Amino acid sequence: MSIAEDPVRCGSTDACPTSDRRARPPIFLFALSGGVIVTNLFAAQPLTALIGPAVGLDLAAAGLVSMLALLGYAAGLFFIVPLADLMENRKLILGALAGASLMAAATALAPTAAVFLVASFGLGVGCCVIQILVPLAAGMAPEAERGRVVGEVMSGVMFGILLSRPLASLIADSFGWRGFYAASCVAMAGLGVVLAGLLPRRAPEAATGYGALIASLATLLRAEPVLRRRAFTSSLSMAAFSLFWTTVALRLAASPFDLTQRGIAIFALVGAAGAVAAPLSGRAGDRGFAAALLAGGHVTVIAGALLALWAGEFSSVGVELRLALLGLAAILIDVGVTVDQTLGRRAVQLLRPEARGRLNGLFVGLFFVGGALGSLLAGAAWSFGGWTLVSIVCAGFGAIAVGVDLLGEPK
Repeated sequence: MSIAEDPVRCGSTDACPTSDRRARPPIFLFALSGGVIVTNLFAAQPLTALIGPAVGLDLAAAGLVSMLALLGYAAGLFFIVPLADLMENRKLILGALAGASLMAAATALAPTAAVFLVASFGLGVGCCVIQILVPLAAGMAPEAERGRVVGEVMSGVMFGILLSRPLASLIADSFGWRGFYAASCVAMAGLGVVLAGLLPRRAPEAATGYGALIASLATLLRAEPVLRRRAFTSSLSMAAFSLFWTTVALRLAASPFDLTQRGIAIFALVGAAGAVAAPLSGRAGDRGFAAALLAGGHVTVIAGALLALWAGEFSSVGVELRLALLGLAAILIDVGVTVDQTLGRRAVQLLRPEARGRLNGLFVGLFFVGGALGSLLAGAAWSFGGWTLVSIVCAGFGAIAVGVDLLGEPK
């Protein structure tokens, strides 16, 4: 009997632990799945200049290109992921993945802006399957190995985030922007076929209905000030991140840099250096430095935005050095955002063990709403004030987060 044929029933707060070696998760496959799926959420950022004119969006509305996928992902976290506590998980995962694949195909074939935006939103919704796969992988592992399994699966997701922008740029350079979404459609369909034969059936023994489960999200948000504070600052950081990465491709394609999609892809790889901040900030938080490090992360976002402004508009040094300074600005912004999200997730996970999944969904969903806001503002800021206004708004998000830090930690 295959894993997929072995049904497992579990309580709504249990991740279905099992010591059966047949049921241990294929960690690489889960990590690969998360990495492949998550690329759809950020790939549009460096492709905005290509997608907008192709579907009939002007510069002021170009931010919608990358906003809708992020907003769809947030909607999926709020309204689809809770179904994992009510529905058989294997069917839910495969259904969401099939939907994401179909939406990727619709995005690739979209003839108009309306079709593209609707399909992009639907693609984001389908990508919420990541947050169903991760706890399922943990539940398939023995209890003593769950932390390691979750960490390794999430490393695949982080790797996908970091590679999404350069990968999209490289594919677009050779096959056009539609080529990326076509490739994503095929990749997710292939993952669905493989996962169909490996995923166990998890049938939760739900003690409540869907309406009550969704209503409990608002209750948790009202009852947990730490969740509200950390979700708010992470939303601000994610807004700065999305604003920068949605528009930097436009700046790099313009004079004096004049980079091609391939050059923009190489530049996007620079931001991967920000990932080193995640384990370092997590350990520092465990040692009691979370508050100071959070404030430092927000100041780092401001510093990166101001450096980006100077290098992009006002510096009189050579083009190569200006490009290097823009790369340093990208690293600073990514480091600041990574610190904020790592310590924010840590704080939220320390709240209520019995509601950890819903708390995580709220936290991630809310900061992706911030990311969608940043993407929405990107086109308008670029259209009305160019790189100068983009950088100022980016720094402004960091400044608001610093203001929140000055209020002190919530009790």
